[in-house]
Amino acid sequence: MTDDRGFSVRGKRVTVAGAARSGIAAAELLVRRGADVTLSEARDRIDEEARLRTAGVTLELGGHQTETFVNADLVVLSPGVPAGQPAIEAARRAGVPVMGELELASRWLRGRIVAITGTKGKSTTTTLTGRILEAGGHRVLVGGNIGHALSAQVEQSTDDTIHVVETSSFQLESIETFHPWVAVLLNFSPDHLDRHATVAEYAGAKARIFANQTSGDWAVLNADDPATLELATAARSRRVLFSMRGDLREGLVIDGGAIVRRTPEGDEPIVQLTAIRLIGRHLVADVLAACAVAGIAGVDRAAMARAIEGFTGLEHALEPIGEIGGVRFVNDSKATNIEAARRAIEAFDRGLVVILGGRFKGGDFRDLASPLAARGATVVAIGEARPLVHEALADRVTVLDADDMRGAVRKAFAAAPPGGAVVLAPACASFDMFRDYADRGRIFKQEMARLESEWNGTPEQ
Repeated sequence: MTDDRGFSVRGKRVTVAGAARSGIAAAELLVRRGADVTLSEARDRIDEEARLRTAGVTLELGGHQTETFVNADLVVLSPGVPAGQPAIEAARRAGVPVMGELELASRWLRGRIVAITGTKGKSTTTTLTGRILEAGGHRVLVGGNIGHALSAQVEQSTDDTIHVVETSSFQLESIETFHPWVAVLLNFSPDHLDRHATVAEYAGAKARIFANQTSGDWAVLNADDPATLELATAARSRRVLFSMRGDLREGLVIDGGAIVRRTPEGDEPIVQLTAIRLIGRHLVADVLAACAVAGIAGVDRAAMARAIEGFTGLEHALEPIGEIGGVRFVNDSKATNIEAARRAIEAFDRGLVVILGGRFKGGDFRDLASPLAARGATVVAIGEARPLVHEALADRVTVLDADDMRGAVRKAFAAAPPGGAVVLAPACASFDMFRDYADRGRIFKQEMARLESEWNGTPEQ
């Protein structure tokens, strides 16, 4: 089976590297498209083993064997697999084409693509954009780096589908023909320096979202973030800007207590800020970006307002989870970098306790010192990054240590005054202690629930 560009894998030997969500979806898609597929995974076992073997996928567990890669006709990378691994480099030297799962899936999509990237806010913006487009009457599939892998949505793709795709730097670094109709760059700050060698390399991966756009496409850009505008300098697409301030001559702005679409013909109010049910001023920027995409797609104001008013945010993204003794608990486990944690901190007033730490990804914890000190905050440090947290922050704020999430929740609650807030905003990856950020967030919520039961005098069994 081919698409309009003649791309086919029928009868070809394809090696997929990485048996996470995207790799599994790619392997199953490739089998359906007639390929002879081997899925290579570093782990010794995976939960989906029986399902994949039944589907016709050959499994190579316990490490990537060079022969499996150099003897393939095509290698497909799951986003979590670094492209510089020896077996993958050997395949390239042997002349074997190597592409990412996002690139693979996009070659078979039939509808238009809205691609959303940025250091912070991708998931919120992607989800809300999908809901606004659906409210406007469009057929929408939301996926990519959130929810379903793009490969899992190919069979549902139709000519009238709008694919709203969250795209990470890991996915974008390996694209070749991936072509968004609308490319959204929300913001940019250093991140993933455990994977990318330099900030410039990370920036270059993000900028690739515009690489295949033409003058008939659109770029939605954050006018408040100079780095974002710089990364889009070479984009050939038309631009729609958004700003939290009201000083744009044209674009999406905040003015008079409302989100406004500003045009040469005048201002068009979309929704009052009081209707936005999200914690944190920075999340309003995500709403602006979603409105910009919706405007390009022709969604009317009433549909935009309806979707925004019904949106209460995402799990693990500044998610209110309860209150104990007058202390609020908020789960922002998706704050996996310094900039995201800073924005979470700035969403709260005094009486704040922040749980920080995990596997360090780069950046500088000292960037958090001023916003923490301004709120008289206390920090509870967890995970591998504890020494870095102490070194960067202990001269400005109180830093406590906890060995696990149970201890962190209890120490944070003990340090928080009535009327205060305990916020999980780790600024780090989760893999030193948890399966992923979602697992970390769930365990935070479980420990808060246990503490609440004890506080109410009904300990959990």
